[in-house]
Amino acid sequence: MELSRTSVAKAPTLVGFSAFVLMIATMPTYACAQESSSRPNDKSTSPANLPSMPAVKNADGTTAPSVAANSPAAALRDVLQATCSQNSDEFSRYLTVRSKESFQRLAPAARVALMKRFVLLNMPGKATATANPAGRPIVRCETPDVSIEISIGGTDTRDNLAFLPMELRDVTDSTGANVRQITMGLVREDGQWRLLSIGVLLLDLPSLEVEWDAEEAEANEITALGNLRRLADAVETYRRTYFRLPESLASLGPPARVASAKNSQAKTLAPTREHAGLVDEQLAGGNKDGYEFRIIIAGADTLGAPAKYQLSAIPTSYGRTGKRSFFRDPDGGWHGADHGGAVGSASDPAIQ
Repeated sequence: MELSRTSVAKAPTLVGFSAFVLMIATMPTYACAQESSSRPNDKSTSPANLPSMPAVKNADGTTAPSVAANSPAAALRDVLQATCSQNSDEFSRYLTVRSKESFQRLAPAARVALMKRFVLLNMPGKATATANPAGRPIVRCETPDVSIEISIGGTDTRDNLAFLPMELRDVTDSTGANVRQITMGLVREDGQWRLLSIGVLLLDLPSLEVEWDAEEAEANEITALGNLRRLADAVETYRRTYFRLPESLASLGPPARVASAKNSQAKTLAPTREHAGLVDEQLAGGNKDGYEFRIIIAGADTLGAPAKYQLSAIPTSYGRTGKRSFFRDPDGGWHGADHGGAVGSASDPAIQ
């Protein structure tokens, strides 16, 4: 299916997620066969019984019949609508208590990356839901680039577990040659249906959370060192321009924007010693990409070329946004080490 090739290729790279998506892509056929075989007289979960046709309307324009409220199918329908619009608050309502706690601790980008995998679309879309003549949900997700239709099949319920097959198709695929089939598992928890598995893969967010944190921390460390070097370049440019060191990182930030009395459209003021316009607002504020940044004048004098300074970067949330602390010593040397979230020093190992 074209949408799966393009959207997955554009999605953020997460090693753990790569395996996660691979399981989604390769397991559904086996999962459907396995679940159907346990109840040979019930063909409701067979791919042949999926509601691939568009929903039909009554004479008054309403869709018939409606999807049963509080059913696994209704819960899955709402999950798909939330993932289509990338609404993390709504999506988290359908996670088990254990998974919800982990989901809420994830970085916003990781939450979005998870939801993208449910609809295989890179951009948030507009979701609409209808039902086929058998009362089975059909969710349509429309984005500027591509639109998909997801049809939910009959429910195979076993005590507090429910399995529902789905078909995902690009709405422009009139032949159905590239339809993808996925089976979703739900579990009843506190009287509500919650997400349990995709295919035969359990949705174990606490385990994935640990892996994602490690990957995000490593990426943040690389970004933090790059941001620290940008600050050093900005300090040197500031020194050459104003013949002194900045009193704080805020002095490196963008000038203010003001609106004149004659023209309501705001314009940017010229750079000054107080707002030199050398770094973005986040870096000037000392917090960006999961790290906190500081400048320390190494001596009493901030004037001229002899004046010296130190720069430091520490993780905003140790272990989650990074582990290593980075430090630029007064002589321009760069250092990095794990300090448990504390500020580094010139005695840390040198880095290039």
